[in-house]
Amino acid sequence: MLLQVPVIDVAPFRRGNAAAKREVARQVGQAVNDIGFLVITGHDVDPGLIAEMQRVSNEFFDLSLAEKQRVLRPAPDVTRGYIPLEAESVGRSQGVDVPGDLNESLMIGPVDATGDAYFTGPQAGRHFHPNLWPAHPAALKPAYEAYFRRMGALAEELMAMFALALDLPEEFFADKIDRHISRLRVRNYPAPEVPPRPGQLRAGAHCDYGSLTILRTEDKPGGLQVLNRAGEWVDVPIVPECFIVNIGELMARWTNEQWKATLHRVVNPPAEQASVSRRLSLVFFHNPNYDAPVAALPGTVPFGEAPRHAPTTSGDHLRAQFVRTQVQAA
Repeated sequence: MLLQVPVIDVAPFRRGNAAAKREVARQVGQAVNDIGFLVITGHDVDPGLIAEMQRVSNEFFDLSLAEKQRVLRPAPDVTRGYIPLEAESVGRSQGVDVPGDLNESLMIGPVDATGDAYFTGPQAGRHFHPNLWPAHPAALKPAYEAYFRRMGALAEELMAMFALALDLPEEFFADKIDRHISRLRVRNYPAPEVPPRPGQLRAGAHCDYGSLTILRTEDKPGGLQVLNRAGEWVDVPIVPECFIVNIGELMARWTNEQWKATLHRVVNPPAEQASVSRRLSLVFFHNPNYDAPVAALPGTVPFGEAPRHAPTTSGDHLRAQFVRTQVQAA
């Protein structure tokens, strides 16, 4: 049983033969089964794209609050735009009433939607709401669009690894994610200027909602922790040039909780390190097509037992969780 987050080289999955693919999938499956998190090397994402994302994002968050609020999130169930400091409490997704999180963020969604009825019809709801682009910096829009596409491609590879780890065909999830409703959310954790309120964290303890998350972050005081199967909060290693990957609630539902979405949080920095604790995270929440059915996969429900969750769709589950976490909706 893994009690620490492992580091796994996924390059052989893309470059190797069937045996190499299955070995990578086995390692990924063990990590997801045991602790729900892994760190991946060998992903082949351009470091220049990551550096540009960091540059334009820091430039945006350095703007005045009034300027950032020009692209303020328009509604709780619209996952676009700017969310100010303390305006969201992700811990509420676990049914816990905790103060707003000590981060601000900018979100976009799919960048290649067309005028097809799938993207514009009534059932699409808010999942393809137009993105809200700030006027400054001008380089932000092309950087975010390029990064969204690249993370979507990496997520496809990870979902193929998941399929093999579950003894399913490699392409099993392909038709469930080909029009995905993923979000790119860039979070800025400012250096705190006042002590946090009781129970207040940079991000409260929560599970992610979708299929998987791909995170690029910085090694700064006040970082990411996961709750392992021994009930211990452990730090997630920040390895240079790597991504952190974890599964969300929809993947847990697909596996009938054989794979569990792991609680995680972002803790506050020690007071003596507060001044150097500003932290930027690039977070890609991969979410299946809004109409993708999510129910226990064959072979995941023991004989004579009922599935642990009622069937749902990706869109219905995600919308409910988005609304639940908004502080102003309390």
